[in-house]
Amino acid sequence: MPEESVRVLVVGAGFGGLSAAAHLRAAGYRSPDDLLIIEKADQVGGTWRDNTYPECACDVQSVLYSFSFAPNPDWPRSYSRQPEILDYLVRTVRDTGLIDHVRFGCELFGAHWDGTHWIAETSSGTIRAQVLVAATGALSAPRLPDLPGLVSFRGDAFHSARWDHSVPLKGKRVGVVGTGASAVQFVPAIAPEAGRLTVFQRTPGWVVPRGDRPYLKAERALYRRWPITQRIARGSTYLYRESYVLSMAHFPKLLPGMQFVAETHLRRQVKDPELRAKLRPPFQIGCKRALLSDDWFPALQRPNVELVTAAAAEVTPTGVVDAAGREHDLDVLIFGTGFTPTEPPVARLITGRAGLTLAETWDGSPRAHLGMTIHGFPNLFLMYGPNTNLGHSSIIYMLESQARYIVDAVRTLDRADLASLEVRAETEHDYVADVHRKLERSVWNQGGCASWYLDRNGRNSVMWHTFTWRYRQATRRIDLDNYHLKAVPLNAL
Repeated sequence: MPEESVRVLVVGAGFGGLSAAAHLRAAGYRSPDDLLIIEKADQVGGTWRDNTYPECACDVQSVLYSFSFAPNPDWPRSYSRQPEILDYLVRTVRDTGLIDHVRFGCELFGAHWDGTHWIAETSSGTIRAQVLVAATGALSAPRLPDLPGLVSFRGDAFHSARWDHSVPLKGKRVGVVGTGASAVQFVPAIAPEAGRLTVFQRTPGWVVPRGDRPYLKAERALYRRWPITQRIARGSTYLYRESYVLSMAHFPKLLPGMQFVAETHLRRQVKDPELRAKLRPPFQIGCKRALLSDDWFPALQRPNVELVTAAAAEVTPTGVVDAAGREHDLDVLIFGTGFTPTEPPVARLITGRAGLTLAETWDGSPRAHLGMTIHGFPNLFLMYGPNTNLGHSSIIYMLESQARYIVDAVRTLDRADLASLEVRAETEHDYVADVHRKLERSVWNQGGCASWYLDRNGRNSVMWHTFTWRYRQATRRIDLDNYHLKAVPLNAL
């Protein structure tokens, strides 16, 4: 199969990859030789394609969880469900013409820098690209706990991110390991159907009211007729959510106010003091991701549901043994145990200038200048990279900031006749050190919990430390003083 050449190769067709591609296309990179998106699945959507568990929904309001260039006046609810978000992405890809740039069923096997280009080996052949955009996301690799005996289980077992809809739950003895953001959505949905539902909780999380509601027909009509009204609603929601970071990162003395809301929610919904004590977290709110739910606590109080506070310790052929030594017989085992954001699989596939993969370079602690560029990896840009996750607002705002930065970088390569740009080691080091210094006073570092924000070296390599508008300000344009620049050879002009 002959080698293919493209200007910009984007890996992944979720929100990140589509954002980068949409902004590049809008900047004039519209031909097949300019832009190619490869996607190993047969559909766009990323995490919103893969997560199909019952009642899967977004924890950010619909009006804010959408592209700025593709407003949707027809969201049915204030917090959208997975099918609605996936439909939105499919429609956006079609309406913007991005579908012409997507190659489905094309998996990245590896990519290396050959001195002038990225050489990507894929399931559809070799692709040579000047610029590589890795947009595989931070929540793409499900994490299974390392439980002895897991392979011996004779029932049905699956992760919530790979929900097996062929497995009937009606009347079954179902076990759920994990009580995080996914579990608080699907447990209330499957509890009425299961014969017996056992929920294994290692550590409880703080839960706040969700307050979801359907949009009125009049609201949707208003947004369609006068789009500025939706922009105003989006702006006000953005400002409201930005205020959360004040207590999380800047003024921790404000956290008791947020925690009071969660405490009140717990007291109102759980009258049994013994159960309430089991559900009260031993850390500050915000240290782990706050959970939004109006029906989690009621679900745990159903007569057919048991909350086990001794964590799952071992899997047997017929069930799970908890840390207290009690065995629970199960027919179905579901893992709501999250993902591996600090160990992204794509990091093992990308090899830089020195012959080391991203995973080897990071050695357990992902780091990048502005969460996007890494010394030793010229012309590589990450979407949703290290220290760009949010605890308060919409990640799409961050992704569009990154997309604009990538567009400026590609335009700069053109304008200055550059073959490549590579962030300086000292720039990357100083930026990462500054972010981690500022994170030290945040609730994510000081809240008294062990969260997925911390990598295996104990560093917070996930969270962004302040307002999202600060990030947009920092990524408004590329500063070439921070990069090593390599000119196009004269014989190539």
